[in-house]
Parts: sequence; C-alpha cells; structure tokens
Amino acid sequence: MSQPSSSPVSAAVRTEIRANLKLALPLIAAQLAGVGMGAIDTIFAGRLGAQALAAVAVGVNFNVIFFVLFMGLFMACSPVVAHMVGAGRPQADIGAFIRKASRFAWIAGAVWVLLLNLSAAPALRQLNLDPRTTDLAITFVRALSGSGFGLSLWFTLRFSAEGLGQVRPILYAGLVGLLCNAVLDWLLLFGHFGMPRLGAPGCGVATTVSSLAMAGVLQWQFGRRAGLREVMRASANGAVCAEGVREILRIGTPIGLILLAEAGLFVTAAMLMAEFGDTTVAAYQVAINFASMVFMIPVGVALATTVRVGHAAGAGQHRTARFRGFVGMGLGLANAASNAAIMALFGGVIAGFYTADAGIAAEATYFMLLAAAFQFFDGLQATANGALRGVKDTRLPMLITLVSYWLVGMPVAWWLAFHGGLGPGGLWWGLTAGLGAASIGLSLRYWLQTRHAAEANRSELMA
Repeated sequence: MSQPSSSPVSAAVRTEIRANLKLALPLIAAQLAGVGMGAIDTIFAGRLGAQALAAVAVGVNFNVIFFVLFMGLFMACSPVVAHMVGAGRPQADIGAFIRKASRFAWIAGAVWVLLLNLSAAPALRQLNLDPRTTDLAITFVRALSGSGFGLSLWFTLRFSAEGLGQVRPILYAGLVGLLCNAVLDWLLLFGHFGMPRLGAPGCGVATTVSSLAMAGVLQWQFGRRAGLREVMRASANGAVCAEGVREILRIGTPIGLILLAEAGLFVTAAMLMAEFGDTTVAAYQVAINFASMVFMIPVGVALATTVRVGHAAGAGQHRTARFRGFVGMGLGLANAASNAAIMALFGGVIAGFYTADAGIAAEATYFMLLAAAFQFFDGLQATANGALRGVKDTRLPMLITLVSYWLVGMPVAWWLAFHGGLGPGGLWWGLTAGLGAASIGLSLRYWLQTRHAAEANRSELMA
C-alpha cells in the first residue's frame, strides 16, 4: 500500500526550511565567532587580575552603546541589497550601492571614534569605580575606539554579502578576526616575543587591529570570490544607483534604536542585580552569558529570514515573502524550545563550567531556569524583526520594541524585584514580560503588514 504524498504546503515548508538554514548556519557560526572575541578578551584580562578585568568589562559595556547603534544602521544594507537582487536589478547597480555604503562606512567610523573618545572619560567617571580602575578603563576605551573604522566597514560588507546570499565569506572573515584577536591579546597583554606589554589596553588594540583584519579579509573576498567579484567589477566603471546613504539612514536608524533598546534593557537589569550582592551579580553574568551565546542561533535565523523575505519582496512575490517570514519565525520558536530544554534540564551542569563557587552555581542554576522561560519570546521577537526588515519595515517595529522593553518590561521588573517580593527573580520575569510584549507586537505587525500585499498575489506560486 503506497504512502500518501505530502501536501504542497508541507513540501514548501520543508523547502523553505532548508533554504533558510543554508543561509543561517554560516551566519550563526559567524555570530558565535563575534561573541568569542569578547569571551577571549575577558579570559585574558582576567589573568591580569580583578582591576584589569573590571576595566575591560566596563569599557566593553560602554562601547556596546555605539556598537549596536552602528551595527543596526548598517544592517539596512541586507534588505536593500536583497530587494535589488529580487527585483533583478543589474549587478552594476548593486555594486554601486555597496561602494557608496563602503565610503559612508569610513565617515560613520570617524563619527564612532570621535563620540567614543569624547564621551568615555565624562561617562566612566560617573560610575564611582576605584579611580585607578576608571583611568584604566578610559585608556582601554581609547585604545578600543579605533575599531569603529574596521567594524563600520565590516558591517557594511557583511550585511551587503548577506543580501546577495553570499554568507560563507562572512564566516571565514569572522574566524580570521577571532584568531587574530586571540593572538594579539596574548602578545600585547603580556609582552611576548618582544611586543610591548600593554596590559588591559592591549585588549583594545587587539580588537582594533582584528576588526580591520576582518573587514580587510571580507573586502579581499569581494574582489576574488565568485558571486561577489562580478558585482564589484560591474560597478567599477562608475555605475550609479538611486539607493544610497539616505536609504541606509531611513531603514537602519530605527534598527539601531531597536538593538539599543534591547541591549539597554539587559544592561539595566545587570545594574539592578547589584542591589542583591556580588554572588547574585556573578550568577546573573553566568546565566546571561550562556543565554546570549544560544541566542546567536535565532539571530542567525533572523538574518537569513531578512534575506529570504527581501529577495521575494524585491521580486514582487509578496505571498512568498509572507510565507518565508512565517517559516523563519517558526524556526525561531523551534530553536527556542531546544534552548529552553537545555537550560531547564542542564542548568546546573552549565553553571559548573563557569564557576567552582557553590553559591554562585546554585543561584545561576535558578537563573537558567528563569532564562528558559523567555527563550520562546526572545526567539520569536528576533525572527519577527528579521522578517520585518525583509520588507523594509523598521519604524513601527522600533516603537513596538521601545514600548515593550521600557514601558512594560522594565517597570514590571522593577516592581516585582523591589516591591513584589520576588527579588532578583523578579528582574528576570520583567525581562520575560518585555520580550513577550515585543514578540506579540512584532508578530502581529508582520501579519498585518504583509496581509494585503499577499492577498493581491493570491494566485502566486511559492518558489
């Protein structure tokens, strides 16, 4: 007796899952490489002592403000290029846009460097740290500031390559940056092989050089790798296109504010954890560090979803674009289920890898269980945002995110922790509330935003 064949819808879902993951897996690896650079800096700085570790931690967290803003700004390159590809625009047009964006990256990098240097000392001196730690953190930030140039160019080239569907070069360049960062940390922090012994500021120099190395490797691949080379050569004769800096600012500025709102929520939660003592702060760092690593999986899926949706939307295939967005959101939820299970079932084992302190490990295990609760909302909001970027919808999602995190999440966290009797656990439930509100709002926005265009293409075949 023959088995019934699968329905066209289920076959289309399986096809889209494979296409999404083909893009997402290298991007997930690249995201993990980026997180690995921060982990390597922390490990090396910790070997210099508590003061060096504190200075690097404070400096890195301060730079996060600029990092997420500029990364969000240049994330606009992905949907812009994806729409151009989907619309069948000439390669010369696409290459001309990438050249414009790359020139703008150097200007943005200069702004990043200037702002970071001007604001570091006034801001860090407000933190009431030990004066020596503060001075060391300022020196580290100034050494780190040069990374603004390399990272701005890296973001531009990386997200443009994503829009073209060329993701493996991103992984290769990211791994080069990770290796370069580790080697330079070892050389510059401790003065090996005749290099200057820079201490904690050596981490900043290492990151600056590594970011330029990443951008340089990816730039080289744009000139050598098939699929990238043709685009740039086609625009070498001075080709022009309508899209440029204005389009990057229009789409990218709200994305940057979305990322800043989310990063700010978790940074504020970390600061509030200090009210409950050093053990609680350490336990929070263990749990949030692991949660941040596994979050790179839905982030990779979200980035791939932006490209898949953008290609279809650019081609005017709005029903297919809508379908691809929902498949990406489904993948985000599926991954969230596995992440939540790992945290809930193996939280104690995971905490044991981070610390031998029984008190910290016990509280971190409890925090892992709470972090498991928001995995579903975090995975859904990340992929819903990715789908919305694919249709170039960023302004209202920015407002949804700001309201969800700062008018829902943070007030709930504050009340539950300090007035509702839940203590540090209340902060986690507040994070869950904010992420929950964002996931519902963003999913609803995508459903409404794509419904009318999809209905106009009701007879379209999903490809």
